[in-house]
Amino acid sequence: MQGENNLSVLLSNMQPKLQKGRWVFATVDSEQLPKILDQIEISDLQGFYQESEGSSLILEEAQAKLLALECSEAFAAISLSIHSSLEAVGLTAAISGALSQAGISANVVAAFYHDHIYVPYEKAEAAMQCLNGIRAEE
Repeated sequence: MQGENNLSVLLSNMQPKLQKGRWVFATVDSEQLPKILDQIEISDLQGFYQESEGSSLILEEAQAKLLALECSEAFAAISLSIHSSLEAVGLTAAISGALSQAGISANVVAAFYHDHIYVPYEKAEAAMQCLNGIRAEE
């Protein structure tokens, strides 16, 4: 199944959905990683990326605190709910640019089917308004 490449179609048809939960970015060194992964429920884990300094995990804040992981402040997760191609050009720039103009930091994660934006938890509603504003403009 091929994702959408056309930026105008992506922006006008995306349906931002605010996910439940408070999400954090945590770091785990490679020696601790197997032990930590054994203790995490898959439903509490939204992302994993191996970096030279250690593994970065995106997981539920409560789970990270329970495991005493070094982590960020809480973020809200917003999924764009349109099947975007991994080769689409400009979607990340359009989303992060609009949120930047609104004073909202954005951590964008592209997955196979959708793009997901992590914004500071307390700015979730403002981010949703901003993203829905992009749709209205298209």
